[in-house]
Order: sequence, then C-alpha cells, then structure tokens
Amino acid sequence: MGRIVLVTGGARSGKSSFALEEALKHSGKRIFIATALNLDDEMKDRIRKHRAERGNSFATIEEPLDLSSCLVSLPGDVEVAVVDCLTVWLGNLFHKWSNNEEGVEQEVEKLIETLPELHFRLIFVTNEVGFGIVPDNHLARRYRDMLGFLNRKIAQEAHTVYCCICGIPLCIKS
Repeated sequence: MGRIVLVTGGARSGKSSFALEEALKHSGKRIFIATALNLDDEMKDRIRKHRAERGNSFATIEEPLDLSSCLVSLPGDVEVAVVDCLTVWLGNLFHKWSNNEEGVEQEVEKLIETLPELHFRLIFVTNEVGFGIVPDNHLARRYRDMLGFLNRKIAQEAHTVYCCICGIPLCIKS
C-alpha cells in the first residue's frame, strides 16, 4: 500500500493549498482528482481558481462519484495523487442516492476497501464539519455523521493526518 495522507480543516483553511504543496515535493507523475461538479457560477469560479493554482504540475481527472474505481485504474507510473475533496464527493453521493443511504454507505466502504490496493502516495482533502452546530434536519445530520465516519476511517488508514487552521497545517498523526 502507498502512503496515505489526510488533510482536514474548516472551509478556506488552506487544506487544498497545503495538499498541493505536499504533492509537489514529489518529482514523479502527479494526478489531481477533482470531485466537484460544475453546477453554478460560484462553483465554476472556485474550479477556475483551483485550476490556476495547480497550473500544469498535475494531470487532472474529474470524478464526482466513482472514486474507488478511479483510484484503482490510475497507471503504474503515478507517484502521487491528490483527491480534493471527500466532502464534495460525499455530497455528490447523497445527491445521487437521495433516499438510499445504504448506497452511500456502500460507496464509502468500497473506497476504504480500495486503499490497501494502491501503490502511490495518496493525499485526501476533506472538511471537518463536526465542530459546528447540530443541523436542524435529518439529511444534514446524516451527512455530517457520515462525513465524520468517513474522515475517521480514512484517518485510521492514513500514515499522516494534518488539520489546517488559519492556513497553518498541524500534524495530528504521524
């Protein structure tokens, strides 16, 4: 299994920038896996800014749903891949499976089971949403709980975990 790094933190805390900096420390082939869907002007602007930040240092793959198959199918010469981000990926799954939470849970388990098969360094970016208020509806509470579960499972598998606060990455597992 390749080394797994998890980068978590709040919104706009510097997670993505830090993940890219970590990936750029490797001179081999770099892949960026974008999970966001280009649905509105605000998201289009975010995607444009992220693309500009990456420049030509990464080959980009857009995969909003089938993350595990995407990771397994990466070529053997990949040295590092950045997945940005698990938060959006999970939201995409909730949208796809709407009233079937078992489908979401199966996709999450499939991703976790895929990790030992990977040969490259993998950097996951995710949000820490558990510090906020308890959401006022079932779906939002379920999403928050499932993201907490996903983050915990990835952190258990990860060799290194960082939490970004105010642009400062703090190593919380090494």
